[in-house]
Amino acid sequence: MTSTASAHGIDIAYESFGSPDGRPLLLIMGLGAQLIHWDDELCEQLAEQGHHVVRFDNRDAGLSTHLHEAGAPAPGKPAPYLLDDMAADTAGLMDALGWPAAHVMGASMGGMIAQSLAIRHPERVLTLISIMSTPGGAVAPPSETARSVLFAKPVTTREEAMTQALATWSVIGSPGYELDRERVQRLAGQAFDRGHDPAGFARQLAAIMASPDRTEALTRLNVPALVVHGADDQLIPLSGGQATAAAIPGAELKVFPGMGHDLPRALWPELVEAVTKLTAGHAGPAR
Repeated sequence: MTSTASAHGIDIAYESFGSPDGRPLLLIMGLGAQLIHWDDELCEQLAEQGHHVVRFDNRDAGLSTHLHEAGAPAPGKPAPYLLDDMAADTAGLMDALGWPAAHVMGASMGGMIAQSLAIRHPERVLTLISIMSTPGGAVAPPSETARSVLFAKPVTTREEAMTQALATWSVIGSPGYELDRERVQRLAGQAFDRGHDPAGFARQLAAIMASPDRTEALTRLNVPALVVHGADDQLIPLSGGQATAAAIPGAELKVFPGMGHDLPRALWPELVEAVTKLTAGHAGPAR
C-alpha cells in the first residue's frame, strides 16, 4: 500500500516492508527512477533480515510532488533545486515516519542524496550504503555510449517507454548477467503509468550537475559506511565508488565483477548479507 507524507511542502509517496520494530532502512532511488525500481523481492529479503524497509519516490518522480511550475531547466539558468534539497525531503520523510535516525541506502543519484543527508544531517544516519554512486565532480565520467542513452529523446507512449528501457539497460546494465527483459519492460510500463515526466527527469539531472562536489565533506563523516559498485559500470564507472570509499573514513568498498549500473537478482543475497552485517552491528538506540 502506498502512503503519502508531507515534507516541507513536498508530498512524498512511500511504501514499507517488514515489522515497524525492525531496524529502520530507508531506500533512495536514482535519476528518473521510482520506488518500484527497488524490487519487491529485494525489499522483502531485507525485511526478513530484521529491517523495517521504506522505499519512496523522490520529488519529480512517480507519485510524489512534481514541480511542474518550474518547467524544464534552461541553459544558463540556476537549477530549480539541488541534491541538498532532495536530502531535506528525505529528512522530512523520516520526521513523518517518526524516525530520529535510520540506516540509509541509495543507488546512483540516490547514493548522492544519501551522502548529502549524511553530510547535512549526520545525526539522522546510522549507517550509509552508497551503491553505484559518486561524490561528484569529474571522478567518474560516463562512457560516450552511456551518455547517449542518458540523453535519449523522451518517449511519449507506454510502448515507447518499454522499448527505450530495453535499449538503455542493454547498454548500462550488467554485462556479466543476463538481462531480465521481462522485468525491465514491466517496470518501464509501470513507471510510465505512475508518473511519466521528462521535465522532472531533467530537473533531477540539473540538480546533480549543479550540486557541489562532496568529497571534502565526506572526509569529515563519522558514520559506518558500505560502498557497493560494479566493476563494469559504464554510466558511473568504478572510479566513482572508489572515490566515495576513499573519502569516507573507514568505509568498506565491495566491488562486484560483471555488475553494471543495475542490481542483478543473482547479487541480491550477497548484497542483503553485506547490508545486514553493517546495520546489525550499528543498530543505534532503541526506538
